This record gives sequence, structure tokens and C-alpha cells, in this order.
Amino acid sequence: MKYSDLLDIAKTYGDPIYVYDSEKIISQFHRLTNAFSGVKHLKLNYAAKALSNISILKLMNSLGSGLDTVSIQEVQLGLLAGFKPESIIFTPNGVSLEEIEEASKLGVRINIDNLSILEQFGSKHPDIPVCIRINPHVMAGGNSNISVGHIDSKFGISIHQIPHLLRIVELTKMNINGIHMHTGSDILDIDVFLYASEILFETAKNFKNLDFIDFGSGFKVPYKKGDIETNVEELGKKLSNRFNEFCKEYGKELTLAFEPGKFLVSEAGYFLTKVNVVKQTTSTVFASVDSGFNHLIRPMLYGASHQIINISNPKGRERYYSVVGYICETDTFASNRRINEITEGDILCFKNAGAYCFTMASNYNSRFRPAEVLWYDGKAILIRERENFDDLIKNQIDIKDLFATKKQQVGVK
Repeated sequence: MKYSDLLDIAKTYGDPIYVYDSEKIISQFHRLTNAFSGVKHLKLNYAAKALSNISILKLMNSLGSGLDTVSIQEVQLGLLAGFKPESIIFTPNGVSLEEIEEASKLGVRINIDNLSILEQFGSKHPDIPVCIRINPHVMAGGNSNISVGHIDSKFGISIHQIPHLLRIVELTKMNINGIHMHTGSDILDIDVFLYASEILFETAKNFKNLDFIDFGSGFKVPYKKGDIETNVEELGKKLSNRFNEFCKEYGKELTLAFEPGKFLVSEAGYFLTKVNVVKQTTSTVFASVDSGFNHLIRPMLYGASHQIINISNPKGRERYYSVVGYICETDTFASNRRINEITEGDILCFKNAGAYCFTMASNYNSRFRPAEVLWYDGKAILIRERENFDDLIKNQIDIKDLFATKKQQVGVK
């Protein structure tokens, strides 16, 4: 996309606004499938939590992707978007047995990550195939909040609990059709990933009726020019070879599965905001925009770095700015960042805004959530309207009559 296209979108639909480039999503999907072209059966299950707009889900479905879901609502969204139940895998954490049973009734594949629910589900539904999420006790990921495969993580069944797991499977006679792991996001060292994969292969040998092995995801994307990223081509070659070897040892052609989210949509996303105020203090020049961590929380929550470009003046002289939001507490997007000279009214573009950005937006400070636009076939298509005041209060219940009664009672006394 060109900066002029983004400026036109901001002018047409207002700001702040999220924009997603479908061409980038499609190219990332093909890049990953090509990297693992050496395996006979590959299944990419898009992680809906990264960006769950139904139009994005429909795009993924059109590419032949499956869907990785973590809530019953994401399952329902996937079905509404046209995914077949068998193309959806339900991988929740810490949910009730009732929610897992509800998903199972919809016909989706079930992935269980704790012994308690595994025993309960297996006792009641031994004929329903189940995938098991293993915790390989491998530390991977770019931030402690997104490293989910280490020994202190709440996710998965510990590899040290395999004997207990096998006992449950034996007693319930349940059918285990898949083994799964997810070590974390922003994986840089593919050798760490391959090491965790060996643990998964070793675990898989305990189960004789597997259909697939799911290696999770967490591939790192570049956040700025020259930034490092996961070498998916090298990983694809090495893991494909090892996977094919394991299938021969296992005596059956299995499906190699992944659940990419950020890798597919992060670089496709742009977040556009308008500069309200340029404020010079004794030590800093602040560029205050018409947004905040209510719309883009990742910099404050994860310390994430999003490249910021002044698309209204992309060739202007670079100066140092701290870009901040309008929320009533510390709300910093970037500190002392070199950006082309900013004036009030300019449009700033935050790159890598496709994953875990809109989906984590809120109405904090009673602000409206922004609109979303899909750039498809050279055209801007509105895929979510900007919220308004009616949206903000539609589920609230006005109890003014109750307080009026109380006021009258106080007056009588």
C-alpha cells in the first residue's frame, strides 16, 4: 500500500482507524506453506485471537486455512465465517468442562491442556477424539507474558506428568488423535524450537492412533527495517525432514500442523491516528494523538515497538518526538523516536498493527473503538464501523427511577 492510499482512507473513514492489506496476508500464508512444502500433509490453522474480524476469517478460509480458537465465541465466529467444524481446533486454557462440551457438540476438534478436564471429558465422552497440549518446559518467546512453554507456565500438561496422562487415557479408553505444543511468541532461535519438537516427537510415541502433530507457532516478524525475524524457510527445511523421518518411524503419514496468527496478519496492519497537539516541554517534544492504549495497548503492555511514520510529511526533516495518547494516565507509544517533522493535524501511521491490536482494544475512558478497513484488490472496504455513543450504552441499564424513589424518601424525612 502507498501512503497516499492510507491518507485517502483516513480522509474517507476518519481516524483513528485500522487498515489491513490483504495482499500481505496472502503472501505470508503462501510463504509459510512453501516453507513446509516438503511434507505430504500440512495444515495451517489461523489463530483467530490475533485478529478476529469476520472478514479476515473469511479471507483465511478462502486460502484453505483452518482455524485455531481459544473460546467458544471464536468457535462460533469461525462457523459463521464458513469454516467447516473439522477445520476448527478448540485450544482453550482453564475453561470449564461445559464450554469444552459445548464446542464438542459443534463438531470441532478438541485440544485439552490439563489432567483434570482430560479425565472428566474422557470419562464422559471416550469416543470423541481429543488432542493433548503438552508443556515441553522450554523457554521461548520475546516477552515473559508470551512465553508459554516454560516450567512455570499455566499452559499445557507437563512432560513430567506423562505417566499420569497415560494412566487416564488407559482407564477411560479415550481416543487421542493429536499432540500439541506452543512454546511462545517471537521465537528467534529455531534450534530451541527444534529441541522442543524432539520432546513432542518422543511424547507422540506413546499414542498409537495419532492423525496430526501440532507445533504451535510464535514465528517472529520484523518490527523495523533490519530487524531480525524467524527464518521460516530454514525451519521449514529442517523440521520437514525430521517430521518425515518420524512418520516413517511411526508407521503412518501424519499431518504437520501450525497455528500462525501474528506471522500472517501483523505486517499487514496499519493504525492511523491524527496529531492533536505538539507540546514542547523543558526536556521533550510530545506528539499527542487522537488515540491511546484503549486502541493500541501493546507498547504499554508488552513494551512492543511499532514503527511510526508521519505519512503526511514522509520526507520532512527528522526530529525527536515522544508519541503519546489521550488516556488519563501514562500512555506512551514511543519515547524520543526519530520521526519526520510533525505538525498538528498530521496523520501518523503505526506499522505492524495487524495482530493483537484491535482485538485488545477497549472502551476505557468511555472512548469509542475505531473502524476497520480491508485493502483488497486495490480498494478500501469498510469491515467494521466506528463505534458511537449508542454502542457505548446499548447494554447498560438506566436505573434512574430507583434513585428518584430514594430521593423522595430522603425528602420526607
